[in-house]
Amino acid sequence: MSTIKSVRPGQRWYALALGVLLAGGAGVIPGSVLAGGLVQADNWAEEDESWGDDSWGDDQTESAGAALQGFYELGVGGRLHNDPVLDENLTLAEARARLEYGRYFDDTHFTLKGDIFADGVEHGLQGDLREAMFAFSVSDNIDMRVGQQVLTWGTGDLLFLNDLFAKDWVSFFSGREDSYLKAPSASIKASYYGLNLGGSGGDNGVNLDLVWTPKFTHDRFIDGERFSYFSPMVGTNVAAPSGYFVPEEPDQKFENGEFAARLFGRQGSTEWALYGYQGFWKRPVSMTPDMRGNFDRLTALGASVRGNLAAGIAHAEVAWYEGKDSNGDDPLRANDQFRALMGYEQELVSDLTMGVQYYLEWTQDYDELRRTDGHSPYRPDEYRQVMTLRLSYRLMQNNLTLNWFSFWSPTDEDYYLRPSVRYRLDDAWSVTVGGNIFGGEEQHTFFGQFEDASNLYARLRYSY
Repeated sequence: MSTIKSVRPGQRWYALALGVLLAGGAGVIPGSVLAGGLVQADNWAEEDESWGDDSWGDDQTESAGAALQGFYELGVGGRLHNDPVLDENLTLAEARARLEYGRYFDDTHFTLKGDIFADGVEHGLQGDLREAMFAFSVSDNIDMRVGQQVLTWGTGDLLFLNDLFAKDWVSFFSGREDSYLKAPSASIKASYYGLNLGGSGGDNGVNLDLVWTPKFTHDRFIDGERFSYFSPMVGTNVAAPSGYFVPEEPDQKFENGEFAARLFGRQGSTEWALYGYQGFWKRPVSMTPDMRGNFDRLTALGASVRGNLAAGIAHAEVAWYEGKDSNGDDPLRANDQFRALMGYEQELVSDLTMGVQYYLEWTQDYDELRRTDGHSPYRPDEYRQVMTLRLSYRLMQNNLTLNWFSFWSPTDEDYYLRPSVRYRLDDAWSVTVGGNIFGGEEQHTFFGQFEDASNLYARLRYSY
């Protein structure tokens, strides 16, 4: 990694910065799927293909006494192409056990969700605490959720603009269940319902969510361990150990916590929301003096709307990202961005649903970036576009689900295809097979860099 291929000397600093962006993962799929909101409280699994804010609420099921449930799962996945910088051809090889426990203590509900799994790719026994949370009401209008939890909001289907809670892109690319895309964080969430703004009330009431995450929780991004990523420093993909990516994290101080807010409500059948976030970019977007990746501070403001349109449901969302970009004159930092999303979903025939989305990422101060990046061949487009298509078909009394999801970027000329089939044998047993297929015209674009990560996978689950 001491030489730079295909990068002129004047481009070295910009190449370093872009390498951080690419390794960070999610950012290059524009704040979206990497991009991009889904069902609340870690409940958006393949069994439930409802996307978005789930009616803007937390899907909490109340039941008396204690409840214990979970599943055992075997998963295996392999590459469709050999990755020349990785010796491992498996992308998924694990035996996983999930435990979910819930109990009421008077008016307080405690939930625990945790996984233990033997990982045959990264080799070892690992654990993942998904949830350890107390939920209770302070008053008739105020609810609290305190502890380890999965958070989400926004209207996008696998495209995240104002949802700046942590994501797990390694799980997403590996073939684990879709719910694992949402990473947990230790947070405090307060919800106030029925704000009286200008005499509004009833079904048109206004609600407020406030979330504080004391310790900054970044994305679980592609770091070179399971999947290689493109490095402009060498002009090709790199992986562990030499390409293993370990950024410098913010100090654990109060001012380095994350604060998020959502003001939301309904006007008739239309749902609306305003968002705010103060924290850090969720992946490294800058370089320290000693050439380590760094998480820059980020302020984000946004809005969304969702409602009925013709025979379906339409949604739109915008976000403004204000970072520490030095007005675009520092190629070692990410520029400010404006992001926009429009989508539409409709049931075409019984049990066949189609959803389409258009996403735009507009990089600000682009002329200044072009002047200072040393004419880099890896400079992103000023207007980056991504289009998605979802088709979901349920058959055999909903026991068989066929699902197709595709990302296509006409500006980057690359794509990401996610077909899957799930069959429920009975109330306990289910099997899922699918794929993660990447491709593109250029190796340095986001989807294009993962072409050698393309894989097929299968999972067998027993739920109890």
